[in-house]
Amino acid sequence: MTPEEIFLKLVHGVADRDFAALPELYAEQTDVRHPMNPFGDHPLRSREELRQHFGGLGPKVMEAVRFQPENIRVHQTTDPEVIVAEFDYAGTVLATGEPYRTPCIFVLRIRDGLIVESRDYIDHVTNIRARGQSEALIATLREPAGSPAAS
Repeated sequence: MTPEEIFLKLVHGVADRDFAALPELYAEQTDVRHPMNPFGDHPLRSREELRQHFGGLGPKVMEAVRFQPENIRVHQTTDPEVIVAEFDYAGTVLATGEPYRTPCIFVLRIRDGLIVESRDYIDHVTNIRARGQSEALIATLREPAGSPAAS
């Protein structure tokens, strides 16, 4: 599969709630980060950590929202392993029926058909609002820098 095909399997797999298959898109040792996450960037460095991430977070997210990727634009780079993908997750807040749209940019390094590195830049605040987690974010932001709750 090409890097673009792997990216498409990833974003459609997330939207389709195929959480058991998603970790298989990644190498055994990987480096996945969410640098803009206001709850903190907690790197995922192995397929097993990704399995726990998708298995734990995924179902919780899907209890609150449904979405599909839209407006997908994949940019090739001079490095054949690296692509930059711009897209939106567009969906609905289940509790209210309210639509929402989350802009995203993923920078992926794909080697031998597996994701070895990813930087996922997501509008986390929109997701936090959609999932009803605003109070948890406010509590996190009130914690002093360096405290366990803030990291």
